[in-house]
Amino acid sequence: MAAPAGIEKPGTSSAGDSNQAYNAVPINVSPHASPSSPVEEQPTIGLIGMGAMGKMYALALCRAGWKKIHVCDLPERYEQLVRDYKDKPTIRVMRDGHAVSRSSDFIVYSVEAEFVDRVVAEFGPSTKMHAVVAGQTSVKAPEKAAFEKYLPEDVHIVSCHSLHGPTVNPIGQPLILIRHRGSQDALELVESILRPLGSRHVYLSYEDHDRVTANTQAVTHAAFLSMGTAWFSAQSYPWEQGLYVGGIETAKVNLTLRIYSNAWHVYAGLAILNPMAKAQIDRYAASATELFKLMLEGGNGGEDERRRFRERVEWGRRVVFGGENSPERQRLPILLSEDVLDRFSLGGAPTPITPAKIPASCTPTAGCCAPDAHVGAAAGQTHPPLKYRANSHLSLLAMVDCWAQLAINPYNHLSLAATPIFRLFLGVAEHLFRSPALLSASIHSALYDSWHRADDLEFVCAARGWSQCVSFGSFSVYRMRFEETAAFFKERFEEGGKLGAEMIKAVMEDEVKREEEEEKAKLRTL
Repeated sequence: MAAPAGIEKPGTSSAGDSNQAYNAVPINVSPHASPSSPVEEQPTIGLIGMGAMGKMYALALCRAGWKKIHVCDLPERYEQLVRDYKDKPTIRVMRDGHAVSRSSDFIVYSVEAEFVDRVVAEFGPSTKMHAVVAGQTSVKAPEKAAFEKYLPEDVHIVSCHSLHGPTVNPIGQPLILIRHRGSQDALELVESILRPLGSRHVYLSYEDHDRVTANTQAVTHAAFLSMGTAWFSAQSYPWEQGLYVGGIETAKVNLTLRIYSNAWHVYAGLAILNPMAKAQIDRYAASATELFKLMLEGGNGGEDERRRFRERVEWGRRVVFGGENSPERQRLPILLSEDVLDRFSLGGAPTPITPAKIPASCTPTAGCCAPDAHVGAAAGQTHPPLKYRANSHLSLLAMVDCWAQLAINPYNHLSLAATPIFRLFLGVAEHLFRSPALLSASIHSALYDSWHRADDLEFVCAARGWSQCVSFGSFSVYRMRFEETAAFFKERFEEGGKLGAEMIKAVMEDEVKREEEEEKAKLRTL
């Protein structure tokens, strides 16, 4: 079977000529070494940078049985690292990156993208001859430039990137491998070393990595960052006001808290240093702004103004989610039921809205009826209320509009490099747009309800603010903006983090089952 567009089969790369040349360059150990190999036959694994991901790798590889793991961080953290790993003899704390580089057969730079050039410039020349070097940075353009500039010519470059946070179980998650300048043996060694993580290997080039991560992470992060900043600006925890509670809102709240509980630099490098990410974040802010203006015009205008808003939303739905017979509609939805999300809500039970009677002239997506009007019956009848209070869901409308404007098919990335957050956010958007009743409720609320207008305005201002922040390219401004909002939610991180992790785990378990069923169905048709 041919590899999908943008993915490389194992052993191939867009840097093919360079890799062919490096097939003649040896590596220091057998590419088939495993944790069960005698200790003298195992590679020495070096980790430069012991932040959250560096520590996750160190512990995971240690538990797997690798016996020689050399680690280092900033000099002022040396004594603390020694104390942290005093009971793990297979993890040896080194004074600096020179000691790790000159002693290790496989070296991973797990440092912020902002600093990768400086760190590789300092320690890269000390790299052991014929070693294999990788980077864990979230944006690869600076990493690629630093490796090519500072690493010795007799060193292989086979990079990596685990597309999940340090608290997420790596089993089944995408792990990108980039054979940029290395032999087939070097690639197989990296695969062998990282195999105990249990992740799913995805083979990309440096350039494809940055394109895919921009498509799957940049706008998703911007959406949640904007939600958090909007709530901070309004000085409100919306789930405590009974306004945004249950179902879709649960996912929005938990994922926003999850992002703000992490370090700011996790998101800053991807947003600022990836040119494709900048363009997408700008488009997301533009979509939110344009849709909000259409909402106001429709709510205060006539049928023509309301029609323009409905048509814009429907256009995004058709482009991203297709027609009834499209491949996107044939697959099982990611979010099988909103009920599963209710178990993880920070707020109380939602207050149902009053039943309504559907005018005979109304249609499911017209947006002219009250939000509960189209639930499972014909026009002219009274129906039970929707379970959750309707609102505009502007963040989701803007997300789908952004994908449509940029001609991004988010489903193309599910099997490649979808992070848990991206997968869940797509599932929430899919749940809204594939339900005529929910989408009608969203359109109606956007046009006619005023209770959420102030919140929508704060969201638009926040989205534009984050877009401007990224366009300035200032890490200090990004950090200040991020940490100011994070401080507002700090007391809620422990509870929100726990619920968010459980929510992601539950949804991902359903996703694994769904994908297994799809594979079985495909095999039955062969």
